[in-house]
Parts: sequence; structure tokens; C-alpha cells
Amino acid sequence: MKNLKPRHEVPELRVKTTKGVDYNLQSSKPENFTMVIFYRGIHCPVCKKYLEELNTKIDQFREKGVDVICISSNNKELAQKTVEEWDVDNLNIGYDFSIDEGRKWGLFISEKEKESEPDVFVEPALFLVRPDSTLYSASIQSMPFARPKFDELLKSISFVVKEDYPARGEA
Repeated sequence: MKNLKPRHEVPELRVKTTKGVDYNLQSSKPENFTMVIFYRGIHCPVCKKYLEELNTKIDQFREKGVDVICISSNNKELAQKTVEEWDVDNLNIGYDFSIDEGRKWGLFISEKEKESEPDVFVEPALFLVRPDSTLYSASIQSMPFARPKFDELLKSISFVVKEDYPARGEA
């Protein structure tokens, strides 16, 4: 597991999206941050609820200069099914994120426990990445529970931008 540090460059991130775009984090130039959300996949009801909530708040993040990409290790077919079955039409959904790449990001990896799960998949995480591709903050989970709350993130991002609050935790 890679040890990512705030104020240091994050690993390269390139994924295909259900919108037909090849997403490249390092080419992304948001005003303030890119919020990278890794989710378990279509098999996860907690992910569904989380991304559907984000879908209702995406404009608020954009207004704060935050681009958002949501990524799983699901294949194209499952990612497309996610877009069709979940209320996530405002989100950019990336797919085919490899387990090896997940390890570079320090993500927890799980093996299949139920028939509905893929053989292996990434556990949830949320990263705020600066426009220069350096890590600002990270929340990495080993379970589908206890994820950052979007309303709290929106308030925090307002404070961070207004006060030019530095990334912490790099020592």
C-alpha cells in the first residue's frame, strides 16, 4: 500500500468514463480541487445512496471550483448499468480502475464474500486533489461505512478556499 502524503503528487489517474471521455486527472485543471471518489461498485447499496446524494449536490461543488470524478473497478457494462439504474446522471462515472492502480492510491482491496460482488474490488475513498495534482486531503475506508458527509465537505471547502488553509499531515 502506497503512503500518499498531503502536498505531494498523487499517482497518475486515467480512466474511461460512461460519458465517453477518457478522464486524466493530471490534465484536469479545476479552479480549486478535484474530488476523486472511489466507490465499491454497483453491488453496493451504500455506494448507491452516497453517489445519489452527491448527484443532488454536484452543482454546489462546481460553484466552489471543485471538479468531481467517481470511479470503481467495475467494467464498462456494469458502469453503464450503474448510470441507468442509479440516479447519478450529473456525475462523471469512471470504470475499469485496476486493483494495482488502487494499491498505488493506498485503497483497501476486498475479495468477494457474496455472490453479488465482483471477485476483487476497491473499497471507498475520497480525495481532494489540488490543480497541480498534489494531495490536499484523503479519507480512505476499509468498509462501505463512515464516509465524509457532503454538506460538511462543502462548508470545509469554503473555509479552506477563503482562508487559504494549507494541506496538513505531510510530516
